[in-house]
Amino acid sequence: MSHAATGVAEDNYLNHEKGLWSWLTTIDHKRIGIMYFIAISTFFLLGGIFALLIRAELFSPGETLFSADTYNRIMTYHGAVMVFMVIVPGIPAIFGNFVLPIMIGAKDVAFPKLNLASWYLFMIGAAVTASALFMKQVDTGWTFYTPYSSLKTGAGVIPMVLGVFIMGFSSILTGLNFVVTTHKLRAPGMTMNRIPLMVWALYSTAIIQVLATPVLAITLLLLIAEKTLGVGIFDPALGGDPILFQHFFWFYSHPAVYIMILPAMGVISELIATFSRKVIFGYTAIAYSSLAIAAVSFLVWGHHLFVSGQSEFAGLLFSFLTMLVGVPTAIKLFNWISTMYKGSVRLDAPMLFAIGFMFLFTIGGLTGVFLASTGMDIHFHDTYFVVAHFHYVMVGGTLMAFMGALLYWFPKVTGKMPSDLLGRISWALIFTGFNVTFYPQFILGSMGMPRRYFDYLPEFTSLNQMSTVGSWFIGSGFVVGLIAIFHGLLKGEKAPENPWGGKTLEWTIASPPTHENFEKTPVVTGGPYEYR
Repeated sequence: MSHAATGVAEDNYLNHEKGLWSWLTTIDHKRIGIMYFIAISTFFLLGGIFALLIRAELFSPGETLFSADTYNRIMTYHGAVMVFMVIVPGIPAIFGNFVLPIMIGAKDVAFPKLNLASWYLFMIGAAVTASALFMKQVDTGWTFYTPYSSLKTGAGVIPMVLGVFIMGFSSILTGLNFVVTTHKLRAPGMTMNRIPLMVWALYSTAIIQVLATPVLAITLLLLIAEKTLGVGIFDPALGGDPILFQHFFWFYSHPAVYIMILPAMGVISELIATFSRKVIFGYTAIAYSSLAIAAVSFLVWGHHLFVSGQSEFAGLLFSFLTMLVGVPTAIKLFNWISTMYKGSVRLDAPMLFAIGFMFLFTIGGLTGVFLASTGMDIHFHDTYFVVAHFHYVMVGGTLMAFMGALLYWFPKVTGKMPSDLLGRISWALIFTGFNVTFYPQFILGSMGMPRRYFDYLPEFTSLNQMSTVGSWFIGSGFVVGLIAIFHGLLKGEKAPENPWGGKTLEWTIASPPTHENFEKTPVVTGGPYEYR
């Protein structure tokens, strides 16, 4: 296929229509991706502020800035905002919407109006959830465990849970759109064995979104019914079973971990191939490992319940299945490293974030093996070891990939180049600060410091202070990243046709893309990553 655009198209998706109303009623997948970016970035700022407040309070034992009740509420808000409003929707909603149709040679997603409806559902759900910020006693933690969410908590639990329920519909509809788009709108010659690995990752994620999210939706509705109608479902005071809530919640929430991480893995596959100047090593293995992770994700929720009193046989089975997830994950890591081997590796800012992802996610994955072992989990359960493991996977994984994707596709989205220097500084601050923040928490957890606690013993002070100082570096890194984006928008150089030397279809069209992406439908004849 030979179609190359030079410079910025006179008519592109940004100026095709003008005015706020044209954005609010758009069915262009690219504009919808931009609207998701603005919303999710705002929520990320809010969740990040809550995180900094948590670490500031934990700088020293005792009451430092606010009371225990306030601390519990801030912790709940931080978790709920970052999980349900940032990390779960982040990469699929923003980059999936923008690049998936272009990568397969389509003019839009399969259901453009449904795509816009997904954005509105996300915004409505976020607004309902945000209303809980102004109500008292929303201190359940982001997992909404009963009986904490039903016995003594105030009315704020209901809007928070209802908002997450509404955002779940947005996730389901987006996933449905991606599955149908991938199957039905591929360009001629673009077989499933030729689609980019980013598309494979988004496709696998979409399957989880469609199948797992309804379980969470039903669970949250039951929680609301119990709280409003007094029906005993989960609350033991009403004759319910709180362990049942844990089963329902984690049946969704552990697959949700892969909703967060699989798209990030897709981003890394693109960055490693592009900046190593090589065709990805083991394309088929990476593609099918995404499906394998999606499949196994539905079978591992029980490792969250090792101390709940479930049978030893169930614990043994869930332990084995949890460790099994490490196999397809290790396949990806091995193939990424093999792609870099003897490649002409360029350490531009996006590639630094990709390498940072590989380092941090590997630590997160290996410490997950500790928690998958029933004997060790009994000691580590509900300690800061779990906090560190979770953040190494989610923040060290998903958000590193998010920053890499943002810098990588910035020229395609805007037609301008981001500042590589500011991108490198952002990476250095985030990567350094992240390890300074969360590595000490592995030690704290091993020493027995419980998570979610407002106070701690004096012997934990020095490690907590180190962790708090690290959080300031992380915050500074994301601020520099934000400055890099604004600098690129205002003063960035005009992006060349293909600044990184990417091999996928989005780099064969103008930057920014035209309203309909392609002047004529491309015909694909090469193998994976040989389209040009």
